[in-house]
Amino acid sequence: MSMSGVMPSSQDSNRPELYEEVKLFRNAREREKYDNMADLYAVINTLQSLEKAYIRDCVTPKEYTAACSKLLVQYKAAFSQVQGDEFPNVEAFVKKYRLDCPAALERIKEDRPITIKDDKGNTSKCIADIVSLFITIMDKLRLEIKAMDQLHPELRDLMDTMNRLSLLPSEFEGKQKVSDWLTTLSGMQASDELSDTQVRQLIFDLESSYNAFNNLLHHTS
Repeated sequence: MSMSGVMPSSQDSNRPELYEEVKLFRNAREREKYDNMADLYAVINTLQSLEKAYIRDCVTPKEYTAACSKLLVQYKAAFSQVQGDEFPNVEAFVKKYRLDCPAALERIKEDRPITIKDDKGNTSKCIADIVSLFITIMDKLRLEIKAMDQLHPELRDLMDTMNRLSLLPSEFEGKQKVSDWLTTLSGMQASDELSDTQVRQLIFDLESSYNAFNNLLHHTS
């Protein structure tokens, strides 16, 4: 007897196609396409849930700002892998797969967490760039990418972007930590790599700076 307690009929037993796995893809390229669409679907759904959670006071503004900023960065990366003739914009994707996500679409359209005001020209773009750079550099380090010439350009971009953001005070701890690491990297040859101890410390410094950045956004919004 089957686990459900229902014996398969003899008619079904003579139809092996009923037991065959249905495959969405026929090759690696099609599989990648469906994987990319699944990633985008998941990010949009998560963003919709986050927006509803914030409206219902289920998450703090600080938690919301950090999570929303990260999701918007992930959305851009996911949509860039799907965008094309079939999906020229996110609305086309949402319509095809019948996603009910008005709050997520509004957040995507504004390209910033609802807690961040957009009244200082390029403020929202700077914030998005800073979040993206923090995440990108930490992801690189966790993937054991640790050569000087692989880290220095993005750390330099992070420093420059933080300096352009007027709401960040000059004494912001993240600026000093990134500046110190830039000094360290500048003293290395292009092919030189950080040691495991240095990588661990850099990840720690970036995480603490990223958290301090999100705290600052919360208190100034």
